[in-house]
Amino acid sequence: MRITVVEGDITEQDVDAVVNAANRAMRGGSGVDGAIHRAGGPAVLEDCIRRFPHGLATGDAGWTTAGDLAARWVIHVVGPNHTRGETDRSLLTSCYVRALEVADELGARTVAFPLVSAGVYGWPKDDAIAAALEVFRSADTRVDEARLVAFGHDTYDAIKAQLG
Repeated sequence: MRITVVEGDITEQDVDAVVNAANRAMRGGSGVDGAIHRAGGPAVLEDCIRRFPHGLATGDAGWTTAGDLAARWVIHVVGPNHTRGETDRSLLTSCYVRALEVADELGARTVAFPLVSAGVYGWPKDDAIAAALEVFRSADTRVDEARLVAFGHDTYDAIKAQLG
């Protein structure tokens, strides 16, 4: 699997699937979650309500339509909320593992990822990057490209530095 990084808006990525850093309720929120729901339109929320009536557990992943996005699917993951004391790193890496498993089930070959939990959930950015890269480098997947989408130049530089 090829690991790439771009600076930009995850909602504008022309890929098979975009990964959403969702909350457990799966009803939209702030940050990446809010941006995906706004750009994807009401179809994303309607599919979340239908497919996940009771939400999704931390560390898990599931998919919905991408609505008006260029992507075909949204793969929703629920990362741990570091600022609320959820510091189990295995829950963070599980988000990436499960997202790739869901991508394989869907037949998605190109997947755009945010840095899960590194925004409002407060996971330390360098470790969030390391966790994503560890999973990508060891993944047994049919995904051809895992694209990390950096929101801001500092994040882009930090990912590039760890990517080598």
